[in-house]
Amino acid sequence: MAYPSQLGLQDAASPVMEELLQFHDHALMIVFLISTLVLYIIIAMVTTKLTNKFILDSQEIEIIWTLLPAVILILIALPSLRILYLMDEVNNPHLSIKTIGHQWYWSYEYTDYETIMFDSYMTPTQDLTPGQFRLLETDHRVVIPVESPTRILISADDVLHSWAVPSLGIKMDAVPGRLNQTAFIISRPGIYYGQCSEICGANHSFMPIVIEAVPLKYFENWSSLMLKDA
Repeated sequence: MAYPSQLGLQDAASPVMEELLQFHDHALMIVFLISTLVLYIIIAMVTTKLTNKFILDSQEIEIIWTLLPAVILILIALPSLRILYLMDEVNNPHLSIKTIGHQWYWSYEYTDYETIMFDSYMTPTQDLTPGQFRLLETDHRVVIPVESPTRILISADDVLHSWAVPSLGIKMDAVPGRLNQTAFIISRPGIYYGQCSEICGANHSFMPIVIEAVPLKYFENWSSLMLKDA
């Protein structure tokens, strides 16, 4: 959960998000070093009065400023491609959930159970209880067991939506007539918030996503109660 005046990314709650945070720091350090070098060169050229006639035509310098950017791009591209392939992996999920975006709410179906399905609407401000977040709380949370590979099947019923949970490193478009999928593993119990990240209409910012990660035994109790209520 982000907090006021936060400058960095949210704390990672999944292995993929941990990789994304490491890549962010890696790329940011490279950008910082490049910016420092360029600033030093600019200051040196503006302030110094010394000149060197050989610097106007130097094969060595041209080779360096051609190869060095190529090496830097490789150092950025290889970790980036690795994470892209990791995010596309869906290996033997323990649980599959289908989510469909509507204007303006989400509906969920636990495809491994015949009758567990519900709509998730934003909780109105007047109905919030102490400790709940305005514009982020929903009437039905998505309950998922921790440390279990989970697959999310994402689509939309009307217009483009986007199912995004920043702390899990997930952002997948919900496209009408198309079924996209992504997978994740939640590392620890907690409540994780997200929102629709596609400008889908007037109430675009009123489509929150709440995931409640619980130990497996509590998930089994919750699923049993949901099956009884159905």
